[in-house]
Amino acid sequence: MKASNSFKETIKNHLEIVAKNDKLFAVTYAKENKNIDDCITYILNKVKSSGCNGFADDEIFGMAIHYYDEDDIKVGKAINAKVVVNHSQPKKVKKQTESVKVAKVKQSNPSLNQMELF
Repeated sequence: MKASNSFKETIKNHLEIVAKNDKLFAVTYAKENKNIDDCITYILNKVKSSGCNGFADDEIFGMAIHYYDEDDIKVGKAINAKVVVNHSQPKKVKKQTESVKVAKVKQSNPSLNQMELF
């Protein structure tokens, strides 16, 4: 199977988020007889058999979840296809420490109690 890495990562990231938020799906997602490559092959075969050229994200994500839910699902033969992902992949956010700059507060006229920053 030669789906784009972006497509594979998009599906994998979605499944990991669902598994993180749904304990029942987390058990399903961890099945030893299931893997992301077969999941992608299953999706590509379903798309090919439908005859449609475009799908909503939820339709594709639903196919991925269905693959993991069913134990006796037929994956189908590997398909060499070009997959177009129509949105950018969210980047993983790394913790960053921000340095905070403290501005000096100058009192312009002590009798007015007004302050100026910088």
